[in-house]
Amino acid sequence: MEIPSNLLLKLSKRLFKNLENQEKFIEALIKPKPFLPCILWCQEKPENLPFIVERSISWQPSFIDRLPLGTKPGQYSLHEQGYFYSLDFSSVFAASILLEITQPVQVIFDMCAAPGGKSIFAWKLLQPELLVSNEVIGKRLGMLISNLKRCQISPSIVVNRDSSIFAESIPLSSDLVIVDAPCTGQSLLAKGEKAPGCFHPSAINKSANRQKRIIANSAQIVAPQGYLAYMTCTYSPEENEEVCEWLLRKFPQFKPVEVSHLKDSQSHLTTIPCYRMFPQSGLGAGAFTVLFKNTNECDKQEIDTDSISGVWMNIN
Repeated sequence: MEIPSNLLLKLSKRLFKNLENQEKFIEALIKPKPFLPCILWCQEKPENLPFIVERSISWQPSFIDRLPLGTKPGQYSLHEQGYFYSLDFSSVFAASILLEITQPVQVIFDMCAAPGGKSIFAWKLLQPELLVSNEVIGKRLGMLISNLKRCQISPSIVVNRDSSIFAESIPLSSDLVIVDAPCTGQSLLAKGEKAPGCFHPSAINKSANRQKRIIANSAQIVAPQGYLAYMTCTYSPEENEEVCEWLLRKFPQFKPVEVSHLKDSQSHLTTIPCYRMFPQSGLGAGAFTVLFKNTNECDKQEIDTDSISGVWMNIN
């Protein structure tokens, strides 16, 4: 694997003050090791399982199980029947900030939804009256629709539009908006996959600018007293902490929420309560996650599907 060692080394020094941690981080990317497979139960878990389940960690939701190395959950009939969805434990870490939401949630809007893991996690945890999953990249729609159908996620709607459309047409409408933002995907290296140019400053800056545009549009559809969840699968501060700081300057009505079970994973790169998983932990390839609350008190707006006619695809 060819990685620009100078750029990776520079990033590691920004992320870790301790030399040993820097070295462990770099090794996790250059010499990736497998992580335990993970599944999310969409339907009630059967009493007799065809595979072994690993011991849970303290905050792990009851509908999440980790499986032994080498287990291939997609090969079991339970997967085909829609009993569970397979995902990386990094995604569980990122989505676990939603455990802090205790108030009823009527509408969840997932802005960058494919392949569907965060949508399914939020639906299972919060049981909304409506889940709206948007994916702007057309070639990723099939995977999203297939997963939501297979896992019997209902009531759910799939949409395929740029985030700016929703900022204009359905402002202040959603109790929870999830932005699992497109990023440079640096954590793919920890999975043994390729992410060409992921450490290059121009790629990072381009990605950060796109993330700011998406999160700004997403913030506008969060209902008063609603939540905005932002997460990535990359390590660069420009795509993570700096995006959060930018959001709070632009939308001061949003306040970050402390996530108690992730306090040991607090990022030291900002005073904002936001959280990181790194690959050297052995749990997953890596993630950044933060939860904001819209502190405004004005009235929530109802979603008017007629205002964006032709955008909605009911998959149930």
